[in-house]
Formats: sequence, C-alpha cells, structure tokens
Amino acid sequence: MKKILVMALLLGGIASTTFAQKGKPLFTDKANDLKLGMVSYTYRKSFQKDVGATLDTIKALGITNMEFSNLFGRTAKDIRAMLDERGMRCTSFGVGYPDLENKIGEVASNAKTLGAEFVRVAWIPHKGDFTLDLAKKTVEDFNRFGKTLKDEHGLTFCYHNHGFEFQPVPAEVASEVKGKDVTLFDYIVQKTDPKYVSFEMDVLWTFFPGKNPAEILKRYPNRFKLMHVKDLKKGVQGNLSGGTPVENDVALGTGQLDLPTILKAADKSSIKYYYIEDESPNINTQVPISIAYLRSLRM
Repeated sequence: MKKILVMALLLGGIASTTFAQKGKPLFTDKANDLKLGMVSYTYRKSFQKDVGATLDTIKALGITNMEFSNLFGRTAKDIRAMLDERGMRCTSFGVGYPDLENKIGEVASNAKTLGAEFVRVAWIPHKGDFTLDLAKKTVEDFNRFGKTLKDEHGLTFCYHNHGFEFQPVPAEVASEVKGKDVTLFDYIVQKTDPKYVSFEMDVLWTFFPGKNPAEILKRYPNRFKLMHVKDLKKGVQGNLSGGTPVENDVALGTGQLDLPTILKAADKSSIKYYYIEDESPNINTQVPISIAYLRSLRM
C-alpha cells in the first residue's frame, strides 16, 4: 500500500502540473469533505469478505462518503454502525429495479437506516435494443418510484444511465423532445417530473455510446444530482450495448474521457456527490491514482 500511495502522489503531482487551472480545487483533501465518495461496487470483492476492513481501506485513502449498491449479506443497521464507528457516511443507496417495483418500503427503510439522501437504480430491465415502449414505461415507473420515495420517505430518486438509453428518438415522438440529436435518454429526462426524478450521470456510460457528458450536463443543469467518475481505456470503441469488459476501466486521467471539461460542467450543475467507480481488477493500483488525479484538478 505504501508504494501505491507514493506512486499516486507522484502521479498526482504530474496531474497538477498538466491540468491545474487558476481557481478553487474541485475536491479538497479535508477528511470531512463529502463531495468526493466511493461506490461500493468498486470494492465489491473485498466487501463480500469483510465490510469493516474494506471501509478501513477506503477511509485510509481519504474517502469517507459511500454509495452502497449492495448490503453484502449484512443488515443496513450493521453497516450504519460500522460507518458511524469510522466517522463515515452513506449518502446514496443503490438497488435493483425489481426492488423498487416490489418492495419500495423496504428499500426506503434501508436507505434511511444507512443515512442516505438518495435512492438510485442503475439498470432498466430489457432485452435487445432499448425501445420507445420501454422508455414510456420507464417514465411511468420513475415518476411513481420518485413520488413514493419523496412524499412518503423524504428521499430523492435517481436513475444512473448505462449507455443503452441513447437510442435515437423515433420519428413518431420527435416533435415532443427538445434539442438536437435527441435520444430516448432525453425523452426520459424531459418526460419525468423534476420534482420526483433526478439522475446520476455515469460519465463512461455517457461517453461509450458516443455522447458528450459535458454537453448533456449543460443541457440539463438541474437534473443531475450524483455522478460516477470513471475512465475508459484508450482505443476501446463504444456502442449502445451498455456493456464492456471490466478491464476497460482505467485510472482517471489515463483514458479517453476529457475529465477536466466534464467536471467543470458538473461543477456548474446541481451535482452534489461524485463517486469513484472502477470495475476493473486493478483497483489497488488504480484507485489511489484516481484520487490523486481528482484532488489535483482546479476549476
């Protein structure tokens, strides 16, 4: 770990020289800064073995804000106790679509026990291409989920895009969707109620289907509340599948995404928390580099 941290600091220095701009740091290095967080999926294999030890590892990297997308066989009460013992927090709780359809009360209870402000879903069940009919159902579902979570439990519902939603809007509803080169993702954003439905931008799964994350943030500056920060290996070609091998996740600042431009746009949006997500098997080396990179950026 010591060698990894030294390497991260060195690379962070390079990042500072390369990307530094006049202005405030986007992320401070203060222990109580919750803007920068970690999604549990990054450390999923470690969490399956030992939740407490994994939280210790993450805190040692200077991260105290968590987005849990799994309870790893524990109860929400257990995890909350472990977070409290370490002076850490869970600000967002990710669940599956069927959970929201069938047991939204339990979802809300777990989220509130964890201390989360947001409930997030990251996948819309579908087979083959994402279609207009699915988008219409999604709008109805999201409005219902969001209303229940907000009105009955005081929680904010967010949808995490995954790339497949960027199919072009069919001609039959094109006049209903504002903007150029609009997609079914635009349809979902524009048709859902802003009072009840917000979004978590995954920057890789926005870039992968050929879209510009910064431009989408500018298009909808008040709809995104959360972000997954990640980077895509150079040379990898994207598509609308919503999937790519986990080995294609690389340390922030070493891949294809123009993260300074994206994060500058995010800083002007309504995004509150930024969670590092790295699905690769190389997190022990990549995550410290990513943290150093993010802390080097100035806006």
